Amino acid sequence: MSQTSSIWLVILAAALAANLPFLSQRYFFFGPRAGGKKTLWLRLLELLVLYFAVGALALLLERRLGQISPQAWEFYAVTGALFLTLAFPGFVYRYLLHRHEGA
Repeated sequence: MSQTSSIWLVILAAALAANLPFLSQRYFFFGPRAGGKKTLWLRLLELLVLYFAVGALALLLERRLGQISPQAWEFYAVTGALFLTLAFPGFVYRYLLHRHEGA
């Protein structure tokens, strides 16, 4: 896999993973159905876990391409902000556009 395709794979995985918590009532989209309704805090916890999962994928791909570059806290602050930005469409759908049953 080339470096360009690895980059696009990580970007697409991040966009998908950032929106998964907002698209379903299931835990991590595939797990058992949440009893009642998932709270925002559970969705944010899922978002954090998925952020680290995408980071692990990126680390794996970087290791396959060569030497891993050391990162400081600024890198994680920027990628965290980018991940939250990618989650915006799912958040808007869940809390601003989604028509709730019985409403």
